[in-house]
Amino acid sequence: MKRPLRLLIAASLATACLLLAGVVAYSGSYGLSAIARRDLLIWGATKADDERLSPSIRLALQPHPPEAKAGPFSWQRLDQGFEVGEMPVVAAGAEVDRILLARIDPAHYRFQVRNRPSGDRDSLDWMRELGAVLVINGSYFTRYGTPATPLISDRVLSGPTEYEATHGAFVASATFVGIRDLAQLQWRQALRDADHGLVSYPLLIGADGRSRSKGDARWLANRSFVAQDEAGHIVLGTTKDAFFSLDRLAAFLREAPLALKLALNLDGGPIACQAIALKDFKRDFCGQWEMASHYGELRVLRPVLGLRRWGLPIALAVLPK
Repeated sequence: MKRPLRLLIAASLATACLLLAGVVAYSGSYGLSAIARRDLLIWGATKADDERLSPSIRLALQPHPPEAKAGPFSWQRLDQGFEVGEMPVVAAGAEVDRILLARIDPAHYRFQVRNRPSGDRDSLDWMRELGAVLVINGSYFTRYGTPATPLISDRVLSGPTEYEATHGAFVASATFVGIRDLAQLQWRQALRDADHGLVSYPLLIGADGRSRSKGDARWLANRSFVAQDEAGHIVLGTTKDAFFSLDRLAAFLREAPLALKLALNLDGGPIACQAIALKDFKRDFCGQWEMASHYGELRVLRPVLGLRRWGLPIALAVLPK
């Protein structure tokens, strides 16, 4: 091998090692996993009429987006205590989004919250690992894949120990499964007796029936949420498109025929994933969209290496009792 070629190979290897070292320093094993899985996204400039955006996003970016209403839908019973449905979101006379729903009776199913900072498991991996019938993405995580909000898994607390929470927590214990409104309750109290739970925000429907979302109207994304209805069922939902800002999602859920008592937003964007495998029913979905306004300029997350199923550092799983 000629000397110039050897030098070029050595320089390339050294550069690669430096880049990997930088990734590890910045985001630990989660960053390495993202590279290995090709879960790489960057913020790119866009405009409200960019044809690369979905028609629903372009409609939502209008100065006065149309009000959305729920279209006709029905629940499909898969087993005792487990139902699924797809709720159309209708605006300006057309379907602009669709919410993938599951309604679960805690009397027949149990809930777990899991964190794997490496982020090397997607929703289907989590289902196989846990023996779950449903997995949805959980709350927010840091660039290291660790919880950005307090989280409890198998009665072990992780995430920040000093944290101010005024929105909500999903709690699963021997005596209670549902959402706690943290307006007048400390998160430590909410999670005190929990086997599994997580703190998230914003609370889309609080105990007073109102939303605590203060998000930018142009922050649009695939959304996931966990909710509790008036009968005590847990309702999980994921949007297929990105028509909703958080404010408009909250308004939609208040009026939707779901009888929701409380609703808590989970992480959104391409991480918004939902998978179900129960009897003959299969559902396997991950989001594609997230956009926001940065210093007045619209930006959208774009994949660097093509669309891939996202790994979930935090997962909320449903298992049979």
